Amino acid sequence: MKSSAGAIAIPILCVVLILSVLIALTIGAYPITLEGFWSAIARLWSGESAQTPEERVLLNIRGPRVIAGILVGASLASAGVVYQGLFRNPLVSPDILGVSAGAGLGAVLGIFLSLPLAAIQGLAFVGGIATVSLVYVIASAVRGRDPTLVLVLGGVVVGALAGAAISLLKILADPYDQLPAITFWLLGSLASTRGAEITGALPAVLIGLVPLVLLRWRINVLSLGDEEARSLGMEAGRVRAAVIAAATLMTASVVAISGVIGWVGLVIPHIARMIVGPNFERLLPTAALMGASYLVLVDVLARSIARIEVPIGILTAVVGAPFFLWLLWRGRHGWS
Repeated sequence: MKSSAGAIAIPILCVVLILSVLIALTIGAYPITLEGFWSAIARLWSGESAQTPEERVLLNIRGPRVIAGILVGASLASAGVVYQGLFRNPLVSPDILGVSAGAGLGAVLGIFLSLPLAAIQGLAFVGGIATVSLVYVIASAVRGRDPTLVLVLGGVVVGALAGAAISLLKILADPYDQLPAITFWLLGSLASTRGAEITGALPAVLIGLVPLVLLRWRINVLSLGDEEARSLGMEAGRVRAAVIAAATLMTASVVAISGVIGWVGLVIPHIARMIVGPNFERLLPTAALMGASYLVLVDVLARSIARIEVPIGILTAVVGAPFFLWLLWRGRHGWS
């Protein structure tokens, strides 16, 4: 049943993504009719400069936000698929190794030092990479134990330390200027995303995606456990390190431009697995398409449901937390 669902899931999700993009480009504080939308797209496609309000809105505001939503949602969902497969746990998310906490610490430090936006995003990227690198160094130093368990415990410890450092900086920050900026960044948003940030994050995402595609069958083997991988002649440690590095690179790149957006890497991969099964070759594109559509639509809600923009992290938590409870309820019945 899941194999047949997998054959039609990707085309259907491509259509859903196209419809989501169309909704996101036309709905907002300045609504655009379909006729106005297609006219603006035709003029922009012909190379004419943006003159009408519709063209300026599409080119300078909604267009970058939609592209960023696709990039961030697809990357977080893809990374979630990888981590859930590696740790053989459907309740694992990309935050498990502390990448979001590290990126948050880097960004908060940049805001605390009153650095420009590019420097803040750079520190967020470096912080995410550095945190996971530290976790992996700790796991490599601890011998004789389950490497997966050590990675998880190391991620919990390092993530907690990064969270404590963030709390300290929030206490020391200027409550009228820096603290609101820190709080808003930690809740996640695509409001300030522009073409330059997307251009900077896209190469890193693609570099991280390529190993995941090339190693897709090895990731399937790793999900069976290290003993099965070794019995098939595969060096589980090296493959795991390469896959974690690729998923971390993708996550840190998008968190640097969007802030901390939770639940996408937890909820979307699990739904995708329920639809197409655990085969990583089908699971990765399915989750990526679902994550892209989901975040694009959540961003529409974030800028439409209130007079002020609601941070995306709040909305994803509103959806993700009940779904998490449903997973626990479903798992309880499955265990019994």
